[in-house]
Amino acid sequence: MASVGVGLAPPDTLPKPLRPVVAPTDTLVRIVPCPGIARAVVGTILFGGNAVTKERILRAELDFHEGDTLALADLPTRLEANRSRLFNLQLFHAVVVQSSCAGSRLIVVFGVQERWYTFPVPILSLADRNLRSWSERTDRWRRVDYGVHVVRNNFRGRNEQVIANLQLGFNRKYELFYEAPGLGTYRRIGLGVGASFYQSRTVDYITRADRLVPLASNDGFPIQRFYATAGLRFRHTVQFLTALDASYHRERITDSINYYNPNYYQGRTQREFLDLTLTSTRNQRNTFAYPLTGQYAQARLTHRVFLDGATPSLTTLRLSYARYLALGHGFYYTAGISAQARLTRRLAYADTRALGYEDLVRGYDEYVIDGRHYGLLQQGLSYRLFHPEPIRVQSLGNPKINTIPLALYLNIFADAGYVAAPSTLPQNRLPNHLLRAIGLGLHLVTYYDRVFTAEYTLNGLGQTGYFFRAEFPI
Repeated sequence: MASVGVGLAPPDTLPKPLRPVVAPTDTLVRIVPCPGIARAVVGTILFGGNAVTKERILRAELDFHEGDTLALADLPTRLEANRSRLFNLQLFHAVVVQSSCAGSRLIVVFGVQERWYTFPVPILSLADRNLRSWSERTDRWRRVDYGVHVVRNNFRGRNEQVIANLQLGFNRKYELFYEAPGLGTYRRIGLGVGASFYQSRTVDYITRADRLVPLASNDGFPIQRFYATAGLRFRHTVQFLTALDASYHRERITDSINYYNPNYYQGRTQREFLDLTLTSTRNQRNTFAYPLTGQYAQARLTHRVFLDGATPSLTTLRLSYARYLALGHGFYYTAGISAQARLTRRLAYADTRALGYEDLVRGYDEYVIDGRHYGLLQQGLSYRLFHPEPIRVQSLGNPKINTIPLALYLNIFADAGYVAAPSTLPQNRLPNHLLRAIGLGLHLVTYYDRVFTAEYTLNGLGQTGYFFRAEFPI
């Protein structure tokens, strides 16, 4: 067999001829020409650098295998599409691919640089709204949350994920989740299971003047929540996933919460319900962390059945779509739309969350807007200020952690949203009104898909402010 120019490499490194490329925007596909051949049979597919990741996990992502015949004219596009599939598993810093011919047969070599997969993060936070209010408490040293948050990605080398939370102190949380996106030879069927128990010494019991109003208790926990969930994953590719989940929930509040807001749980201090959720996601972005090209679509339908026999069921439909376009010369355009509708005869206060929680019109960060239905439109135009070569920390010998990519974008944006609320308190002025904002921001993309944004925003109320976030806004 002819040599493909790939030497032996120590674990956790790329094959020697393939220079590492660090995500998110670099790509490398090398093709050694095959003179006089229009089509060739794939003879061998090799992988290098996957010390932890099982090879069958990688092979399951490819759309070609040994014995398939490929048109060499389409080979660059085909290899790049498969390289992108492996990279978007979010298991590797970089994925490169090289092909060559041995006679009339193709040899394809994928090189990967694995990430660090275990992340224990200490939890140390204050149980009050800010440092000043905490410092004025006579029992302030008791009002501290502490614990540990652990994430294990690529568990067992099979792209599984385990998440555990142990939070003690003033507020308590105990959680354990396991996610296997694909099992078996073809990794098309997966599962997810988990459980969570949460206790808090304070609860936001009502929305007044478009702000959450907390009610605290020093003697006990005014709210407790428990849920257990299990579901199936139908994984067509890394970009297309359908999930079906069933979960049991038990929630309890104190008499004080029910007294101050009888509609919190519709006159009850405890409720139990079952959720059945169907989610379909198509993620065709060039990278999941800070996408510049491609598109994203998700539809989620949840039907909630309350177990008391009296509370009417609740059906929630949520849709979202985003488009990412490269305009050339370092400019990129992004537009996203999301909407949610709730169908029920009566809605408890705890189920009225709309904008200001998961979805947000930027510039309205200090407000929440409750209601049954909402729509949100976001647009942004970005310009890449710089994208230097990755920084190599020479004092760190492990290639999983010694390379720091950096990219900085200047972004201008405009958001608009609307929440439909059939009934609301007179003090809440934002429901049933158009919300709008414009702003200017800086987006930093760096280590392990981390995105940090700093934005200056003018909202429809004439208010301005600086806001800092740790995620891509659209």
